[in-house]
Amino acid sequence: MYKGKSVCVVIPAYNEEVQIVKVLTTLPPLVDHAVAVDDASSDDTPGVIQRLAEADPRIVLLRHAENQGVGGAIATGYLWARDHDLDIAVVMAGDGQMDPVDLPAILDPVADGQVDYAKANRLFSGEAYRKIPKVRFFGNAILSMLTKIASGYWHIADSQAGYAAIGKRALKLIDWTRMYKRYGQPNDILTRLNVYDCKVRDVIVEPVYGVGEHSKMKVPKVIFSISWLLLRLFFWRMKEKYLLRDFHPLVFFYLFGGLSMLGSLLFFIRILYLWPIEGKIPETSFLSFIFLTAMGFQSLTFAMWLDMERNKDLK
Repeated sequence: MYKGKSVCVVIPAYNEEVQIVKVLTTLPPLVDHAVAVDDASSDDTPGVIQRLAEADPRIVLLRHAENQGVGGAIATGYLWARDHDLDIAVVMAGDGQMDPVDLPAILDPVADGQVDYAKANRLFSGEAYRKIPKVRFFGNAILSMLTKIASGYWHIADSQAGYAAIGKRALKLIDWTRMYKRYGQPNDILTRLNVYDCKVRDVIVEPVYGVGEHSKMKVPKVIFSISWLLLRLFFWRMKEKYLLRDFHPLVFFYLFGGLSMLGSLLFFIRILYLWPIEGKIPETSFLSFIFLTAMGFQSLTFAMWLDMERNKDLK
């Protein structure tokens, strides 16, 4: 228990027979349940978890018959926590990259009833640029910016951080069977939380690397796949939050801005095509390009500002 709240730690694990030992044996006494979800590992990860469970009754082993991805494993753990009516569920990776020392800080905003979801933010740490591999650091920064637009949580950074605590209300609101099952899970859950007007807060933690973890993520591939996911999530949020559940005129500004930018792109292509043929820049096409670019940029900026205003209280 922590501040009178029952706490469940959800640990997605795939081929972590070495690292999972440290994760499970260093959980603090405040943890009531440790749900380790074996995502169809090919090594002895489930056997290691089962042996540890015999010594620690808090540990529960759940197994997937087929690999579902880290998001699928987390969803399974969340469903277990929801069905057992627990107050808070916290995700900790099975590779030891989430320091249990930070657990109380991440729990506090949820346990105190201030927010529905609290997540780690490694980017604001003074050690972030030095500790985090450079490709991951810049990739994370790009995805964090795109996630702000897609999710509506403009105050949130380090969108890829999976170390997070979620309260009972949010656990019961979200349909976990629909959550994205791969590495875009943190982005997906933020978008879903926003549709339900859940409050979310960042908690600054130190990044942990070089503890024996072996990343299974290919950064260039993940950036493109998550970017495509974020585009889909953005349109889904616009539909669910601003058309179906309520109405807000910002959808028209986003629509007009998007069409204007598309039009400006078409005129730009036309300019590039006609310039060599005519030997000069086609004046009408150039003026249309400038006008549509300005109108599109202004409309999109105004739409983002309206979105920020609509969600400013969700922190």
